[in-house]
Amino acid sequence: MICRILLLIILTSCVSGSFVVNVTQTSYQAEENHNITLEWTFTTKPDNSTNSVSIICQQMTNYETSGFYHVSSGVEVSESQDAKFSGRVQSDKDALREGRIRLQLSRLRTDDSGLYLCEVKTEYDYGFDYCRLSIRAAAVRSKPQGSTLSPSAHTWMQRTVLYTALGFELAALLGFAVLLVNRFCALRCRTRLRRYQNFI
Repeated sequence: MICRILLLIILTSCVSGSFVVNVTQTSYQAEENHNITLEWTFTTKPDNSTNSVSIICQQMTNYETSGFYHVSSGVEVSESQDAKFSGRVQSDKDALREGRIRLQLSRLRTDDSGLYLCEVKTEYDYGFDYCRLSIRAAAVRSKPQGSTLSPSAHTWMQRTVLYTALGFELAALLGFAVLLVNRFCALRCRTRLRRYQNFI
């Protein structure tokens, strides 16, 4: 990758200095699954139309070079785009006529990180510039903390609650039974008392 950049610098120095390609921002940072727009500018001339412009933008990493965006004689060439960028790169056609390369990369992935090099060539001029893109992984949302009790402790608590509820119900039943016995005894006592009074 370094050798290629050095070769491009040497090649550019041999071409007329009136044609300049600049990146508007040398470093970009974004989060996974978001969108980002990379932008370069190049010198335009009144007598040059976009039909004479060829653009090759590539992603360069330590492991490989991937086609990112390609325009040949003013026409986009999607066939040279790497499969991982397919359907994720949108270009601004109006900006291109003004000498600006605006490329929106959507649904960012961590492997989108790397050096992005754009080469611009017209009929008589050539130039390039590059920027670095760093994509950080999306923050993982922490799950709500549940019970930290072990299964055995959780089972013990369930049994305790169950036994306590049964105890309350049993106590209520016993209380109701005692109440019934008391009323029954009181009723019998009254009956006996009346019989005794009638006997007298």
